[in-house]
Amino acid sequence: MSEVEIIKILSMILALAVAIIGHEIMHGWVAYKYGDPTAKSLGRLSINPLIHIDPVGTILVPAVLFFSGAPFIFGWAKPVPINIGTVIRNGGTNAAVAVALAGITYNFILAAICAAIFPLFSQPGSLFTAFIAFFLYQSVVINVLLGIFNLWPIPPLDGANAVRYLAEGWSLKGFTAFYDKVAPYGMLILMAVLFTPLSSYLFQPVGWIIKWLLI
Repeated sequence: MSEVEIIKILSMILALAVAIIGHEIMHGWVAYKYGDPTAKSLGRLSINPLIHIDPVGTILVPAVLFFSGAPFIFGWAKPVPINIGTVIRNGGTNAAVAVALAGITYNFILAAICAAIFPLFSQPGSLFTAFIAFFLYQSVVINVLLGIFNLWPIPPLDGANAVRYLAEGWSLKGFTAFYDKVAPYGMLILMAVLFTPLSSYLFQPVGWIIKWLLI
C-alpha cells in the first residue's frame, strides 16, 4: 500500500469520526442549553472519540462500505442520551426541533467551512498538505451526505423527529398519532428505501450540494 493510499484512508477515517461524533455531541449540547443535563452528566459532551464509538455504525458499516468499493462512506456514532421532555418543558416544541436538527446543522456548517478552506490545499506539495487536502475533501462529502440522509422524514432519522415535534407544536394530533404508529417500523422502512431505486432520488441533492460547494 502506497503512502498516498494510507493518507487517503487515514483522512477518510478522521473526517468520518469528526462528522459523526460532532453530530451527536451537538444534539446533547443544544439539549443542555435548554436545561437538559442528561448528556453532560454522563460525559457524552466530551470530544473523546472512544465514548462515542458504536461498533456497528462507527466501525463495521464504514469498513464494509470501504472494502466493498462503495461510492461513498458513512456511519453513525452512539446516540447521545437526551430527555426531550425536559427540553420541551423549558423551550417548547421549537426547542425540540432545534435539538433534532442540531446534528444536521453541524454537518452542513462543517461542510461549508471545509469547502471554503479546501482551495488553499488543492495543490498539495507534501504528504502533510496532501493529508489536509484529502481530509477537507472527504469532510465536505461525508458531512453533506450525513446532512441530507438525516433530513429524510423517516423514523428514527433527525428529519422525522423534527417533523414530529413541529406537528406536536401545531397540534396536528392526527399526524403525531400516525407518526407514533409508524415509528416502531421506521428502521425497516429505512432499510427498504436504502435498498431500492428510491434512495438514488433521495440522495441526488448530495451531488448537487457538493458540486456547488467545491466550484
